[in-house]
Amino acid sequence: MIGSVRGSVLERSATGEVLVEVGGVGYRVLVPVRALPGLGPGSAAFLFTHLHVRDDALMLYGFPTRDERDTFEVLIGASGVGPKLALAILSVHTPAALRRALVDDDRGALTLVPGVGSRTAQRLMVELKARLEVPDFETADPTEAPSARAEVRGALAGLGYDPDEVRDVLAQLDGDGTIEDLLREALKLLAVSRV
Repeated sequence: MIGSVRGSVLERSATGEVLVEVGGVGYRVLVPVRALPGLGPGSAAFLFTHLHVRDDALMLYGFPTRDERDTFEVLIGASGVGPKLALAILSVHTPAALRRALVDDDRGALTLVPGVGSRTAQRLMVELKARLEVPDFETADPTEAPSARAEVRGALAGLGYDPDEVRDVLAQLDGDGTIEDLLREALKLLAVSRV
């Protein structure tokens, strides 16, 4: 089993594949799209990896952190979740954001992932709560307000933006802030993208 690779990035594609040269051998590694900015051609790379064996191929998946790899392995263990969907989930959400969505019971966060509808999101919520280590899940206050990102997502949907636009703009927002700040920034980004 290949647990990690360290080497130089020779090339990368916009779809999430990087070619990492390790000791004269180039490994094609699929990574979450969020990881691509740090993996430019010529840069040094260290990735925690998961080797996925199929009947027709060996696929190597790479992650900047051990937590992302561990979350990926939990995701592919869930019913109906293959490596492609697990990678798509981690391309949209960090492991911490995914856990937060589970604590908040925020199905809308999962529907931001391409290919995940509301029924699939509901099923994933149930299964992932049992599989992922969700901090203080048992003690989470059900009356606690949803996260700022969840509020912004709801506000944008209420303003008539389609789910693809909302997903794209939420991926561009930096960190967490107040609802007002995040909504203002999201609206600016949406205005620019529609020009």
